[in-house]
Amino acid sequence: SPCVFSTAAQQRSTGDECGPEDPRDEPKHRLSDCALEHKAIKLEEQVRDLTERYRKALADSENVRRRTQKFVEDAKLFGIQSFCRDLVEVADILEKTAESAAGEAEPSNPNPTLKKIYEGLSLIEAKLQSIFAKHGLQKMNPVGGKYDPYDHEIVCHVPAEGMQPGTIALVTQDGYKLHGRTIRHALVGVAVESQE
Repeated sequence: SPCVFSTAAQQRSTGDECGPEDPRDEPKHRLSDCALEHKAIKLEEQVRDLTERYRKALADSENVRRRTQKFVEDAKLFGIQSFCRDLVEVADILEKTAESAAGEAEPSNPNPTLKKIYEGLSLIEAKLQSIFAKHGLQKMNPVGGKYDPYDHEIVCHVPAEGMQPGTIALVTQDGYKLHGRTIRHALVGVAVESQE
């Protein structure tokens, strides 16, 4: 039966000596202390587990944030990639036309109109290349360099006359890079040892 709290006067008069703990309640307190310790250990384990999960979730969210930021930056840089590919074709046509006009506007040909057309085409071509450079689009100049399958496409092999085998001897179509990423491979001829 539970211990009833009483005043000191009542205890003296009745002779009840009910202390703060009844000897019969001691095993309950011991059990509850043991259960409390067990429960505290379980709670500490849960806290450690939840803390570890929280740290992992934070790391995952940071990784997602960084990947998303990189994706957005790449989209800003390379969003004009298909547009640049189309403009590169226009630059090719312009360059070929300027070369053709240069052949016709030789010093032996006194036609001033052809000379003016050639000068105009050369100015347009130079301006177009400067605009390309401003936006990170650059023409590759691989002649004399080593063949790189990421930047070049082999269309022919040429005898290595004065060149080391494996180097690029000629370019049939210019390649272009946008901020370091190849958007059009250069069509090249690679020098090989002549077999005699």
